[in-house]
Parts: sequence; structure tokens; C-alpha cells
Amino acid sequence: MKLYTLLETLQTPLADREITGLTDNTCKLEAGMIFVCIRGAKFDGHEAAEAMLEKGAVLVITERDLGLGDRQIVVGNTRAVYGDLCAAWYGHPERKMRFIGVTGTNGKTTTATLIKEMLKKAGKKVGLIGTVQYEIGDRILPSPNTTPLTDAYFSLLNDMAEAGTEIVVMEVSSFGLEQHRIGPTHFETAVFTNLTQDHLDVHGTMENYYLAKRMLFDICDTAVICGNDDYGRRLYSEITCEKYTYGIRQKPEDSFDIMADGVSLSTEGTKFTLHLHGETLPLSMRMTGMFNVSNAVAAIAAGRKAGVPMNVMTELLLDYNGVRGRCEVIPTALDFTVICDYAHTPDALEKTLASLRECTVGRLIAVFGCGGNRDAAKRPKMARAAAEYADFVMVTSDNPRDEDPLAIIQDILAGLKDCDVPYQTEPDRAEAIYLAMRQAKTGDVVVLAGKGHEDYQIIAGGVHLHMDERELVADAAKRIFSENAAN
Repeated sequence: MKLYTLLETLQTPLADREITGLTDNTCKLEAGMIFVCIRGAKFDGHEAAEAMLEKGAVLVITERDLGLGDRQIVVGNTRAVYGDLCAAWYGHPERKMRFIGVTGTNGKTTTATLIKEMLKKAGKKVGLIGTVQYEIGDRILPSPNTTPLTDAYFSLLNDMAEAGTEIVVMEVSSFGLEQHRIGPTHFETAVFTNLTQDHLDVHGTMENYYLAKRMLFDICDTAVICGNDDYGRRLYSEITCEKYTYGIRQKPEDSFDIMADGVSLSTEGTKFTLHLHGETLPLSMRMTGMFNVSNAVAAIAAGRKAGVPMNVMTELLLDYNGVRGRCEVIPTALDFTVICDYAHTPDALEKTLASLRECTVGRLIAVFGCGGNRDAAKRPKMARAAAEYADFVMVTSDNPRDEDPLAIIQDILAGLKDCDVPYQTEPDRAEAIYLAMRQAKTGDVVVLAGKGHEDYQIIAGGVHLHMDERELVADAAKRIFSENAAN
């Protein structure tokens, strides 16, 4: 491919040169490629620019003059330019499909998956990009990042387009937006679920975190925004595109364009009334939790905008069991309920436990930890959220990474000071799950929070150990049955 076909605005004497590819990764650079210098948290690609030319790069794209003559092109933002270059290199697959994006701290995966399932049930060829997995029709691919890195993203879009995908539903992360991973992708509809404390180790402040999320609403035609959320209300007041609010009526004065009320929760499912542009519909779904009512209403709003018939969406909700690791009931044959949920922020844990509190006959037992090398400020807040709703708290490990699991637990315990809730600590997550289940009685609900869909635990050095909570629950149940038989 000729260089000039990639980006017309890149003025260079080398415009007529053939190139073999482009990359921002020094390890992937091959002769004939363009090297894009990206400043990362740990490495600045500008420092490798000259070495990449010596390795065979046709030219380098930089954000400052490196004294490399006509072998460099200086631009204002190399991340943004890299997104444009990747889009052009793959023949602009983002122009060949429609896009629905979902962003927010919590609820992205369930909302995006519901939208995808609704579209699929309506007969559309759908692609999914998200935290749990990527999907091209019925083909399932692993998801190393919620929003793929730039080159991987456009490669995936190219595969989707070639497979005949009509609509792509994707979770759009704050990292993906801030780092311009999605290049010139434009969204037909963008959904904002909420914004609560997370990723402050990267963004620094909630304001920065919000501004990163807000970027999605500068590149969409229609916004669907949660009116129950403070940042959602702010977003609604700031953007100028077509916009709708959705939410759950919590106060008599609440009024959203698409709204749920009369919610009835149980561990077997949920019933609620939907108010939609003058229509009132009684709905039922298999998923439980007040947060899933909000996710379902958001999905209905986006699905309706995409042209999915209402009866298709309501039938889907009746049949759909939910996303793996999102308020997932793990069968045990015991006389209590075990639920696995990805809640790993204070707000998510609070909402999960608050919803389950409403439909728990016996005690609510919470098992959770916090990730290492991540925002430590949320650790005591997680503990306070658990203490507010749970009858018993088991503090354990999540993904400790390079931190001492016991030190992380001590940070968590700071939030349990002056709380009346009984608690226990056990750094071995498998043993913690067993101990929590061992004390559960008829009608109790045991919530395993933080891991969700993950089937691994990350320890020191980035090592991934196999750890699937469904297997841990099965093992614990066997121990309990064995012990009960012996007694």
C-alpha cells in the first residue's frame, strides 16, 4: 500500500513509498512499516524512534521534532493519528457497519449483551466487543481488553465486516476513549449507565474519569442516559445530540423518557412495569437485582432506537438467564443460594447487595476482596458497602497481583472499624468460599463478589492461576455434603 493512501494530511516526500504495515509496538516492527511513537505510562515510543528507523521503518510519526528530517512526521496527537491510520489500513471497516456503544462504570457488560441478544433475536447479524468476550455472529473470541488496542480493534472490525456483520455492540471503556483506540468510529447510539469511583489510579480524579467517558457522546447521533445517576444528569445537560433519559422511579417526582417502577425482586427473577413514550407494559425477566432492571431498561431504549420490535425484546427478557458472572446463580443442590457477581467497585457492591437484601429470606453473606496494583482508596469503601447490607462478611483475596494479599486485606478492614457486622478474613479465596458456604443455612444467600466471569487469579509477576468460582463452589459443596454425611 502507498503511504499517501493512508492519510492524505500526512505531507512527506516519502508519500509514494510502499509500506508493509504500521505499529506502535517496537517488538512488532518489521522492515517497510510505519512506527508510531506513543507515550505510555512506562515507555515513551519516541525514545525508540531512531532505532526503529535503523530496524527498517519507512518513517516514524512523532509528537515532537526528533531531528530525523523527512523520515519523521510531527503531529499533535500520535494516538489519534494511529487510530486514523489503522482504520485506513484495514479499509475503514468502521464505515461498513452500524455501532451501538455502552459506557459507564457498572452495567456495561449486561447492557451491551442484552442489546446484542435483542438484535440477534430480531434477525440481525451482530458483533459484540466487551469485557467477557468478543463475538462475530456465533464465533467466540477471547477478550484481552474491554476495548481492544487500536490495531487489534480495526483487525477485529475488518473480520466482522467480512463476516457480514450489520451492527456492532460494544462496551467502550474510558481507556479506549482516552487513548483513541477506536479511531474514527462513529456511533448510532451511545448508552451511559453510571459513573462511580474506579480507575483513579489511572485517571487521577473523578473529573478526568468523567471527561474520558464523555468523549463517546461527541461521536454519537443519539444518547441514552441514566437519569438516576448524578453524572448522567450532568452529561444530559452538556451534550447537544438527540438524547433520552432512562431509569427507575425512586421518588414520586422522578420522570424519565423510559422508566421502570413497581419492581418486585426474587432470586428466581424480577417483575416491573415499564413506561415508554406513553405506553405502560408489565414485564418479567429471569435476571434479578435492581441494577439489572436499570440495565434492561437501557437495553430496551437502545434496542427500540435500533428498530427492534418491543415484543422481541420482552420475549428475550423472559428467556434470558443473564451474563456469566453477573448476578449468576451457581447451582449447588444445597438449601441456600450462591451468587457470583463481578461487583468490584464500592457502588457495584452496594447495588448488588442492596438488591439481594430485598429478596433474601435468611442471612446475606458477602465474600469479597480487592485487586492489587489498583486504586487502594476504594478498599475501605468496599468494606463499608458490604457492612451496610450483609449479615456476615468474609474478606479474602481478589487479584493481588504484586501486592501482599494480607496488606490488601488490612486496607479493607479499615472500613469495618466501628461496624457491627461480624466478619472473618481468609486470604485463600477457595477456602474463604468454603467457610462462607459452610455456615450458610436454609434461605441464606452467599454472594461471591469481584471475580465474576474471570476464571483466573492474577498473582505476583502477572502470573495467571486457574481459578473458576463455579469449580470452587462445586468443591466446597462436595466437602459440605461429605461432612454432613459423616455427622
